[in-house]
Amino acid sequence: MKYIVALIFYSFICQVNGQSTINPEAIDIVRDRYGVPHIFAPTDAGVAYGLAWAHAEDDFKTIQQAYLAGNELLTKAIGNKGLTAEFITQFIGSKELVEKDYDDKISPEYKKVIEGYAQGLNRYAALHPNEVLVSELFPVQPKMMLRYAQLQLFISSGGDKAVGKILGDNARPKQTAPKGSNTFGFNSKKTKDGYTYLAINTHQPLDGPVSWYEAHLCSEEGTNILGTLFAGSPNILIGVNDYLGWSHTVNNPDKIDLFHLEMHPKNKLQYRVDDTYLTLEKQKAKLTFRFLGIPIRIKRSFYKSIFGPTLKNKSGYYSIRTPALFEIRALEQWWRMNKSQSFSDFYTVLKMKAIPGYNIGYADRNDTIFYISNGLIPKRAPGYDWKNTVPGNTRKTLWEESYAVDELPQVIQPESGYFYNANHSPFLSSASKDNPNIAAYSKDMGFEEFDNNRSFRLKELIDQYDSLDFNDFKRIKYDNRYPTPFRFTYMDINAITTLDPAQYPEVKVLLERIQQWDRFTHSNSMGAGTFAIFYYQSIKYARQLPGDKIFPKTYLLKALQDAKAYMLKHFKTLDVTLGDFQKLVRGEKEMGIWGMPDVLTAMYGTSYKDGKIRITAGETYIGLIKFTPDGPEIESVISYGSSDRPNSPHYNDQMEMYANKQTKRMSIDKDTVYAEAISIYHPN
Repeated sequence: MKYIVALIFYSFICQVNGQSTINPEAIDIVRDRYGVPHIFAPTDAGVAYGLAWAHAEDDFKTIQQAYLAGNELLTKAIGNKGLTAEFITQFIGSKELVEKDYDDKISPEYKKVIEGYAQGLNRYAALHPNEVLVSELFPVQPKMMLRYAQLQLFISSGGDKAVGKILGDNARPKQTAPKGSNTFGFNSKKTKDGYTYLAINTHQPLDGPVSWYEAHLCSEEGTNILGTLFAGSPNILIGVNDYLGWSHTVNNPDKIDLFHLEMHPKNKLQYRVDDTYLTLEKQKAKLTFRFLGIPIRIKRSFYKSIFGPTLKNKSGYYSIRTPALFEIRALEQWWRMNKSQSFSDFYTVLKMKAIPGYNIGYADRNDTIFYISNGLIPKRAPGYDWKNTVPGNTRKTLWEESYAVDELPQVIQPESGYFYNANHSPFLSSASKDNPNIAAYSKDMGFEEFDNNRSFRLKELIDQYDSLDFNDFKRIKYDNRYPTPFRFTYMDINAITTLDPAQYPEVKVLLERIQQWDRFTHSNSMGAGTFAIFYYQSIKYARQLPGDKIFPKTYLLKALQDAKAYMLKHFKTLDVTLGDFQKLVRGEKEMGIWGMPDVLTAMYGTSYKDGKIRITAGETYIGLIKFTPDGPEIESVISYGSSDRPNSPHYNDQMEMYANKQTKRMSIDKDTVYAEAISIYHPN
């Protein structure tokens, strides 16, 4: 009876939406030995349906949490922790923007894709009602998916930090280690076999809404791509198809501005713009605060000016403006990147200018490699300090345009035969003769101009080879050594190498061990273990540093003393390896793991138990691609497994491979996938 009711519900929601019902019998979900879903269907809409079903089988909870966050429902699932997301999505007006632009700006072809995804997700919810977190979320509509995407892209543009800056009255942000990713590529000028290589090496949270899910999507409408996506995405975000592949790393040009409004001395909510006064549009975010389990409806005022959504603090009214506030087509741009068949196709898709940020590293079967620091960066009027708050009393600061794609820093077919990026300066992306000229770009664009540990080490490794093979390529990717000197962008601890251990007998053992350490972050290294504990103790002092970020001797000694006390308290010895201290954990599996913050194999941890830390972010999905005349050769691995369900055999079945720096061979050849399948079924 429950099954019949579910089918009636599913049919009803499709009719209400005016959507043609997709036939699940025409869709195959093919699971390989690691549980990775390969989705085959006649249409892209059918593939999206199958993806929604397969991903829901593996992690329905996180998909729901993502959509709840973008649709003002998250507090119903996680309580007061969801208030920030619910406020921001109302503050940025995502519902109004999607309603305004959906019909005209989302193509008919892509509407079919997101409708197909919604149908698959809704059917899964109908047949698994006990897994539904919040009933009001269903039936999920395509517009709800776009609202969540816009929320995420506003946050990735720095929007949440801007909101926090206003509400915190310009409170200094805490100093923390930045997360990042690596990508690099080589063409035949650099490879011994003449093939083209691409490294997809992302550093993301290992769990949650922005952790990666691996899938292969194949339709009869020109889609055939393997890669990864976030929970709730109807298509691949980074990956490889028959012709080309790409990866992203986070970049940080200046994509967002704060405007201080000049208010009328007497008339409330009026603000001056040049010679006239305009009136702020007052709005209220409707939020639900829960106290002792009792829901309490509250309202939080915010405003809109011609500059953007606006908040008030004790020093005045401030507006936020970023191109992400005006764009809903990012998911469609990624989908069109999925379907590109040449560099020309791919570059044309980039000109949609719908994805507001992220570096792109690209390679293809025609031996083309390409890097761009992509983003929607405002074309700002000169003469203002755009790194700080600018006046909101003149239309001179009211920018309307962003830079064209060909006006951004990029490298196409470098003479050196390689590109690389590790969240550092786009002006250091290849050999010096191939790098973009920093002088050609306005300082107001705010591009990074620094190296970090990973970027310096990556360049150092690449330059060791006049030419290299695929094993060399892998060795570069899996390198876990810090360069000399350290190049942390958020603190300078290099003075630790000059302290005389004999003068500090209390920490002599630790100091000598760090100074004699080879800087490799192997799990069995005692030097790495000592440095890791010192590093995490030093972070609290990094937050107190002056602008030059240089650790004085006093801070170094305090961090060393704290590290010693920590080791004796939790481990009863000073002989602690990195693997003793940091663990990769899922379910009942716990293993010591290599890597540390800002090495190429980056690892970031939080408190776990018994003095140990648990890795929560860093190396996640790894994809290593070689383009050959017979098609792409693909190797991949993910930190845990393909499923987030503890009862699944694929909950943590890739952990050993991951910890041993091994990969699995993947294929996008249909015959191969079916021949090696462990299970084949329809999404019903």
